Amino acid sequence: MKGKVFLVGSGPGGRSLLTLRAQQVLEEADVILYDQLPGEEILASLPEGAEKVDCGKFGGQHTLEQDEIERLMVTRALEGKKVVRLKGGDPFLFGRGGEELEALREHGIPVELVPGVTSAIAVPGAVGIPVTHRKYASTVTILTGHEDPGKEGSAIDWENLAGNRGTLVILMGVRNLAAIAENLVTHGRDPGTPVAIIERGMRPDQRVTTGTLATIEGVAQERRVRPPAVIVIGDVVRLYREGEPGLVPPS
Repeated sequence: MKGKVFLVGSGPGGRSLLTLRAQQVLEEADVILYDQLPGEEILASLPEGAEKVDCGKFGGQHTLEQDEIERLMVTRALEGKKVVRLKGGDPFLFGRGGEELEALREHGIPVELVPGVTSAIAVPGAVGIPVTHRKYASTVTILTGHEDPGKEGSAIDWENLAGNRGTLVILMGVRNLAAIAENLVTHGRDPGTPVAIIERGMRPDQRVTTGTLATIEGVAQERRVRPPAVIVIGDVVRLYREGEPGLVPPS
């Protein structure tokens, strides 16, 4: 008898931002394959009786390769177990959930998506940066700062993005920050466009670094900015107020 796999998004951090459905399937899981992005609070709360497998990836250092993760999910599901693949944010927003869905479908394994609050919207909002605003931005584009290294060329249309005056939100982009800024300026975006980098968003050690497309790389190096972080580019960044009372974090 086949089991079932749940592709679960844990949100941007903390148990309070888990959905009720996510909490339910975690409590009932036989096997949990987890990344580090869900954060220590969530990982510490995982049920003792479940088999827990660390699938974390750190800047090119992988505990398990993607094909190994997929094979393990398939194997445990074919043993009749309830398997949770636990990810930060939402599984289908640069979380490789789509690839895992394909692998599970190939073996006829039932899959349920449990959506999560994406950090692309929640983390900027938590520091007072709305990704859309009637005065500043009527569109928002979410893109990855780390494409598949095996692809031939980039799938990102920098010319179109540079001409788009809406908000750009970039995930996994810290290591490629200089190239991102250069591509946008080269293709016509104003070098004075505001930029914010939010490290470890919605966690106790959250930190915000601001600058412009022209200055952000230097500022980020000076402040030793490190992933995980969300990068926001556009006029909505002007709404950030360092040192002023901000939004109350979830409790």
